[in-house]
Formats: sequence, C-alpha cells, structure tokens
Amino acid sequence: MSTLVFYSEFDSFDEWSALLAPYLPGVTICRAETVQNPDDVHYALAWKPPHGFFAPYRNLKLLVNLGAGVDSLVGRDDLPDIPIIRLSDPDMARMMAGYVLFAVLRYARDIPAFERAQREQRWHYLHPRTPSSVRVGVLGLGELGGYAAQELARQGFDVRGWSRSQKAIAGVRCSSGLASLNDFLSQSDILVMMLPLTPHTAGLLSAERLACLPAGAAFINVSRGAIVDQAALTDALRTGRIAEATLDVFDREPLPPGDPLWRMENVLITPHLASVAIPASAAQQVAENIQRAARGEPVTNQVFPARGY
Repeated sequence: MSTLVFYSEFDSFDEWSALLAPYLPGVTICRAETVQNPDDVHYALAWKPPHGFFAPYRNLKLLVNLGAGVDSLVGRDDLPDIPIIRLSDPDMARMMAGYVLFAVLRYARDIPAFERAQREQRWHYLHPRTPSSVRVGVLGLGELGGYAAQELARQGFDVRGWSRSQKAIAGVRCSSGLASLNDFLSQSDILVMMLPLTPHTAGLLSAERLACLPAGAAFINVSRGAIVDQAALTDALRTGRIAEATLDVFDREPLPPGDPLWRMENVLITPHLASVAIPASAAQQVAENIQRAARGEPVTNQVFPARGY
C-alpha cells in the first residue's frame, strides 16, 4: 500500500483528496498528522512544508509542489533527492493572464483617475488611448509570463518581453540578458513583473533599475516581492516617479498593517491571489505523474530548486 501525504495551510485537503482518489485507487491520501506508517509514504503533495517535514518519509519517490512557483523550496537543506514537479495547469495560466489583463487595462484606460474623480464628485474626461500606443513590458517569459504576454498582444498593446534566455513569441518584441534589461525597462510604460524568484532574480529590480522606467510608469507585480527593492518602490510611488502600482506580492506576506503601501491612494493591493492552483483542472495531471513515478517512468514538469525553476 502506498500513501500520499498532503500539506498546505492554504489549500483544501478535502477537495484535493476527493478529486485524486478516483485516479489513484491503490493510494491512501492523508494529512501528515494522520499518517499511519511513514515508510508507506511514497508521494507528497505540499505547499510550503515546514523544515524537517520530509525526514520521516524514507521511501518518498515524488514531491508535487502545489503551485507553479518553487521559490519556497530554494535553499532548503532538507529536500530528499527525488523528482520534484510543479503544477502546470492551463487554468492557472488563464487566471494569471486575466489578472494581468485587468491590471494593464485599468492603467491603459486611466481608471484610477476616474476613481479619484468619483470620490471628489468631479466629472473628469480623459480621451482614451489606443492600445498600440501603450508600451507594456512583461519581465519574465516563462509559462505564465509568455501566456500573459500573448494575451496582451492579442488586445493590441505594444508588448515587449524580457527573459534571461532569448524567447520568440508572436506579437511580442523579445529581448534577453542583463545587458538589455535597463533599455527594456526604459521602454515600459506599464511594467508587469512575472519572473520566478531565484538566486539570480532576488533584488533584481533595485532602486537604480526602477529609475530606468519612464517617469509616470505603472508597475504590476504578480511574481514575488523579493525580486523588487520594496523600499525603493515605495519611495518612487510616494514621489510619483512611478505613478501607479498593482501589487499582489510583497517581500513580507501578509503585508504588515503599518506598511506605508497600505495608505497609498495610487496603489492597489491584493493578497497573493493572481493565480492559484485549481484542483478540478490539475488533479489529473498530478495523478498521472504519481502513476509515472510508481512505474519508474520520467515525470513531467520537473523542477530543480537549486536553479529556482
């Protein structure tokens, strides 16, 4: 008998177990606290497990990370030497692209200006801009970033993308490498942060790099807060050097109550929900990888925490 151990403070055990059970008839699915025999645990489905979580499970064959980002596994010294996979779910990509499109359209159509005018009971007309006149920079062209960039291009925006290695995406002007980053930033009227957090991207958007953005640019972060110098971002928003921001992620989460970002009229804050794992659409993918691991076959969507992706 094999056991799958589940750990997450944010995801529903009942939902995941009900959806996985039909695909895994020979596997017991349980929470860590109800594991009967740790030696029977061959699979783990987890999100941000505590340090030492894997120690009892000497026969673990596969770890499924409950999400697309694996930064919570980077730098850990307690990971077993087994395949680790992430969720690669089309519904997650669509959810992320929808959030990004909402945030970009909100700035491209000057909605914050109308929200402020409404609070002041003031009729305030701004002539709409054509999408092609708005330069949207997507920083990070991985699975989620590439999907969002394509959706923005489909809407007619002037989309530019940057990644560590060169990519080719229809309708998107792609650049790559640190040497081109500052120039890319200087051409982004709206910047969308979609990079994974890795040892190479931590602190990538320093105060100096944020200063490369055009004056009055809008900033959207749906990746990880630690990629950005949050204090420098806060200062740029306070002075208006960066005009507006939509922030779904922060260097500390939850964002502390006293943080000045909470009180800024030009900042929209959401609680790290731009894209989340959807059990109904991801369960079959998870089960198929567990079946592959059981048969000794290569798994799909494998990640390598030492690289950060």
